[in-house]
Amino acid sequence: MTDDIVASVVRQWQTVNPELDTGPMEIIGRINRCAALLQQAEDAPLRSAGLTRAEFDLLGAVRRTDRELTPGELARETFSSGAAVTKRLRALQDRGLVGRRGDDRDRRVAHVRLTDEGRALVDRLLPEQLAYESSVLAGLDDGGRGELASRLSELLVQLEGRLGGARR
Repeated sequence: MTDDIVASVVRQWQTVNPELDTGPMEIIGRINRCAALLQQAEDAPLRSAGLTRAEFDLLGAVRRTDRELTPGELARETFSSGAAVTKRLRALQDRGLVGRRGDDRDRRVAHVRLTDEGRALVDRLLPEQLAYESSVLAGLDDGGRGELASRLSELLVQLEGRLGGARR
């Protein structure tokens, strides 16, 4: 097995400061590096459809909940700021992928729904996106994927509990 960039960084730190516990870096550093590489590669099917991951996440949230959502609910579902959701919704509405309607009781509240075009796009792209993500993970066998998913889930639950990112 060849060394990854994090192993090289850890060795460098251990050389200049052998007393340093670099164990956390071996996990957090690798998670951060994987996330950065995945972001750089972007998401080929989404990119070909002219969508960012964040825009697709908004569309996906409305599709998977199968109901209208307010911008505040979308912000919580996608871990985004209200301002970011508003900007993305405007772009998606301009493309005809989402529609908004005002609340009957509170004019300040909007309800977001997928248009027929938006629903068809999500339903077409999701299988393509999942196939792309499978190809990204192709180097891991099923057992390795399951173990990694389980361990990352443990870490996520712990972080959500301690750092306040938990949903529901």
